[in-house]
Amino acid sequence: MLTILGFAMIATFLVLIMMKKMSPIAALVLIPALFCVLVGQGAQLGDYVIEGVGNLAPTAAMLMFAIVYFGVMIDVGLFDPIVRGILRFCKADPMRVVVGTAVLAAIVSLDGDGSTTFMITVSAMYPLYKRLKMSLVVMTGVAATANGVMNTLPWGGPTARAATALKLDAGDIFVPMIPALGVGLLFVFALAYVLGRRERKRLGYLTLDEVLEPEPETVLVTAGGGEDRPKAAGGGVGDGPDNADEGFQGLDPNRPTLRPKLYWFNAALTVALLTAMIMEVLPIPVLFLIGAALALTVNFPHMPDQKARIAAHADNVLNVAGMVFAAAVFTGVLTGTGMVKHMADWLVGAIPDAMGPHMALVTGLLSLPLTYFMSNDGFYFGVLPVLAEAGAAHGVGPLEIARASLVGQALHMSSPLVPAVYVLVGMAKVEFGDHTRFTVKWAALTSLVVLGAGILFGII
Repeated sequence: MLTILGFAMIATFLVLIMMKKMSPIAALVLIPALFCVLVGQGAQLGDYVIEGVGNLAPTAAMLMFAIVYFGVMIDVGLFDPIVRGILRFCKADPMRVVVGTAVLAAIVSLDGDGSTTFMITVSAMYPLYKRLKMSLVVMTGVAATANGVMNTLPWGGPTARAATALKLDAGDIFVPMIPALGVGLLFVFALAYVLGRRERKRLGYLTLDEVLEPEPETVLVTAGGGEDRPKAAGGGVGDGPDNADEGFQGLDPNRPTLRPKLYWFNAALTVALLTAMIMEVLPIPVLFLIGAALALTVNFPHMPDQKARIAAHADNVLNVAGMVFAAAVFTGVLTGTGMVKHMADWLVGAIPDAMGPHMALVTGLLSLPLTYFMSNDGFYFGVLPVLAEAGAAHGVGPLEIARASLVGQALHMSSPLVPAVYVLVGMAKVEFGDHTRFTVKWAALTSLVVLGAGILFGII
């Protein structure tokens, strides 16, 4: 019964948000609460939620201060040269813009943190998509899929979890997987090319001068007021609200928050912050807390200016933090009621004995739905050891099982249980349901390409 209810709860959630019948925050809270009552454990709902919130609180804190930090960096102009450089490379060609999105997301993913990747990628690319009137859901889909492939880096999380769960060396798991992951990344670039060609066909070209020149209809919005203006023609699926202050301000050379004299300080602070993250000098939430405080203090020494910057980014902070804490209800109920365990046991038990010698392939295929519907911790520490034992009984080594378990990460990064995806859709002003509908099919195909390459190269 718990197995059926678990799948029903997830299916209900996905259907409602994809049909836009409920907001993600409401669905993440109300649906698990309802199903918790249905399984007869309503009295424990509070305990499950508190446990889930406790587990995700560090993530929420990290995202809150990271959004403030990168928001300030955008305000002071740290990413303006990057935007201008990408724009000149892309030459206002939608195809090049989409490919540039994939390349940028893949490069930034080297830091191993999805939230940071999405914040930097959206910060750099969002103004281009808005000014060219491109579909923002293409940006979120390509960025999420590229980051998913790169998420398999040993310091990214999944590889370390697989190594820990099966008592293996992370290098032994990851290094042989590089050719297959390389094929997966090339597929993402090819996908970006195809999607970019589609955007180019829909929109045509603009000249570089046309893009750099501010739109004549753009108006400034003051607190408590504003002007209506026509929605840009040709806006793609998932485009956010067409507010006047969402134009091409990333390249506005006259905005009052720019701090050109502090550019190298801000660049050095950002590099030091990312380096400290990779070296794990301090917990990531602490690093971003300190970084945000330093960025605000140095760039905006006057208290009213600091308050104004915090207020300017409060909407993103509240949206993302709210999503994370709402997701804590979903994960808390899913785990606390035992639904996750029963679902995993059912899936593992459904594997025919004849598939025993092919457990690596089975693990790779199962990694797609399981890492989408479960947290990485739940999959790698709860399910993977069971799959490894089943494989060992048929002579399949744990290294093959561990490598196969990584292929679903391209799809995992768009899971509603991944806090970073809410940073992506929140900053890009894309509806989560639109992102899901667009991305899932391409991300699943990317995962299958990685799996196929792994089998072809004899890695899995």
